[in-house]
Amino acid sequence: MKVVGITTQQEVFVGSRTRNFRINEFIIIEDPQQDDLMGEVVEAHTVNRYIPLNIGGDFVDNSVLESLKTLGYNIDQETIYIAKVRLLNEALYPVQTGSDIRLPKFHEVKDLMIKATKEEGLVLGTIRNTDDMAADMDEEFQNLLYTFEDNKLCQQREIPFILDLKSMHQYPHIGVFGGSGSGKSFGLRVLLEELMQHNIPTIVLDPHFEMDFSEKAPYIKDKEIDFTDRFKCLQVGYHVGVKFQDLNAQDLKNLLDAASPITDAMNNAVDVLFKYNDSFQSFYDRLKMLIEAQEEGSLDKIEARIREAENEDERKAWVARREIYLSYDKTCPYSSVRGIMWRLKRLDNEGIFSKDIREIEEGLQRGKLIVIQGNTRILQVFSTYLLNNLYHKRRDYKDSLYKNTAAEYFPPFIVVTDEAHNFAPKGYNSPSKSILKEISQEGRKYGVFLILATQRPTLLDETITAQLNTKFIFRTVRASDIQTIKEETDLTMEETRRLPYLRTGDVFISSASMGRTIFARIRAAITSSPHTENPFDELKNKEKEDDEKFFNIIKTKLPVMETDLTDLITEIEKEFNITFTVDSLSDRLKILSKKGLISRQETIFGYRYIMSKLE
Repeated sequence: MKVVGITTQQEVFVGSRTRNFRINEFIIIEDPQQDDLMGEVVEAHTVNRYIPLNIGGDFVDNSVLESLKTLGYNIDQETIYIAKVRLLNEALYPVQTGSDIRLPKFHEVKDLMIKATKEEGLVLGTIRNTDDMAADMDEEFQNLLYTFEDNKLCQQREIPFILDLKSMHQYPHIGVFGGSGSGKSFGLRVLLEELMQHNIPTIVLDPHFEMDFSEKAPYIKDKEIDFTDRFKCLQVGYHVGVKFQDLNAQDLKNLLDAASPITDAMNNAVDVLFKYNDSFQSFYDRLKMLIEAQEEGSLDKIEARIREAENEDERKAWVARREIYLSYDKTCPYSSVRGIMWRLKRLDNEGIFSKDIREIEEGLQRGKLIVIQGNTRILQVFSTYLLNNLYHKRRDYKDSLYKNTAAEYFPPFIVVTDEAHNFAPKGYNSPSKSILKEISQEGRKYGVFLILATQRPTLLDETITAQLNTKFIFRTVRASDIQTIKEETDLTMEETRRLPYLRTGDVFISSASMGRTIFARIRAAITSSPHTENPFDELKNKEKEDDEKFFNIIKTKLPVMETDLTDLITEIEKEFNITFTVDSLSDRLKILSKKGLISRQETIFGYRYIMSKLE
């Protein structure tokens, strides 16, 4: 293997007659005038006598061809392998043409490839095309994982990719980008499994109800690995919610705004009407009484209602309404109060105020992964309150250490969300966007980090995207998303051209802590998503289940004439509490006969259904 063609201090061409080159593999150039130079293959071509070399275009130019001839290659007869190599570090001088090329040993790339041990980092996958170097790899990095390729489990044969967890303090926040079916959710699952193994307190916002880790993947035989005690799934409105007494005016405004955007007048009305330590009922009653008083239209009409009261309780109620009317009517317009009331009822109907977040706080204190489940809008509402509350608890604790004052300990934690562009969209505000933006800009100082996954990085807020120091980029097809990735990472032109064609599970990892982009494959997940069943298999299984259920009902009633279906329906309804029409029962019988479970015979009185001979 030799350096060929005109070289620069950054890029060279290399040629070989015996070994084909692979994209993203590493080679060492033994330049006699400089130290050994390490480079990465960014393009690879094969040429032979059946393809004229003069059609090489930009890749194979005349200088390369002339170098090959000078070095003894028979370009008219031999198959020749040519690669473009980009040096990892710029050379002092252009590389000498004709320099020998060799493959590096593991110890030569260890510091470049391995940034943490398995005890201190997240073992996420393998670095592609490093099997040659892995042959003499240290034992501690061998047999750490399996990959899942071609529908089977494969033992590790390449250098592992271990994400340095401690480096997040200098290079915070992770982005996970990829289109549908690219392996994005699979990669996110592997990340979360690793966080659980390290007992890192983590909050996951799960709008798809898929981040459940109780089921092991069918290919995992290891009985010792069990995440049951390391995570907890909680649904908003059922298991967790907002304790109204803990809210301040700003929290309440955030929640109301999440239900539906509030106006400046509503904003002011909340400040006026909300009292410290209000319960939901006390605030609701104050709104209700003010609305009823304002609907009377004037103070005189309220006074008339007091005078005309039929009993003492009614009189006292209208006296209370009068006091509220006098206190708030001028500063709280009727339309604004009605708007607040409508939003408050909507939140209450969804169960937001039925629980508190104590279970989440306790889980984080014990180093658990807490999965918060709900639809996207509910999660937007709840996460606004939750993240503000938890982030400021952590911030207050860290600030108290600096000020030498007492404060309750609250651990560092990671916030993870799928469909992140719904929580922090570009171009318009959403309730949760402000707290996520604050964490992205300041969270590093307080030990609060983000892992944001999305199919559409273009739709994610640009300020937040710029703060993601590590990006996992799976297969991406849309040109606008590829352009965003190109702007936000150090992916080369060649690598971005490969993005639409990556295999599921293959990923470019652009990491500031690594200082370069790594091409890797995510390891096989230990657990499986509850949504792994193919929907078409689901249809077939449901059809089979329904047929078996119906057959077990009908077989005790056979033989039956088609003219007696009405009486048969009455019997079935009485025995099994299942309702049929004559047409639907006839259709079900015909289907069973076509499948050979029963037989359909034609008689002079019509069709008769009997047990199949196979039965």
